Amino acid sequence: MRYRWWAVPAAVGAAALIAACGNSAAPSTGASQVKASAGQVTTASTSKGTVMVDSKGDTIYWFAIDTPTKSNCTGQCLSFWPPVTGKVTAAPGSKLSGTFGTITTAAGTVQATYDGHPLYTFSGDTSPGAVKGNGVNTSGGLWWAMTPTAAKLAASSSSSSSSGSSGGYGY
Repeated sequence: MRYRWWAVPAAVGAAALIAACGNSAAPSTGASQVKASAGQVTTASTSKGTVMVDSKGDTIYWFAIDTPTKSNCTGQCLSFWPPVTGKVTAAPGSKLSGTFGTITTAAGTVQATYDGHPLYTFSGDTSPGAVKGNGVNTSGGLWWAMTPTAAKLAASSSSSSSSGSSGGYGY
């Protein structure tokens, strides 16, 4: 009983490692890819389809249990799923016809949105265009790579899943 204190950190580390071992794909370097500047979003082709990426080429995600006015990723969740902060726009030449906006989180952060979805990146994506966070199931809900149409990107069959009694986001 006195050694149970390490169980939660061990479970958190294991969940993060499993999530980081998911699918990834390098972005296409085709002529249709547009370079984004800071504060701009564009698209990249991956083996799973076309996704939205930030100026560093990091895949952008949305959380299924968020609402157009509220981010439900708080606390420890934010260490794995950092929000895209501030106002963002489509990079010139990109084919993003959705609506960009912002919300203010409970912590006071201005978070970017696309078609009513608060936007995030994933700490497990270690290279531009990686989509390791797509289809990740936390105890709170599913994470999806953001597509230009805000539709769900097909989930990988190797996406991580976590459940249990953590009561939080399953990390």
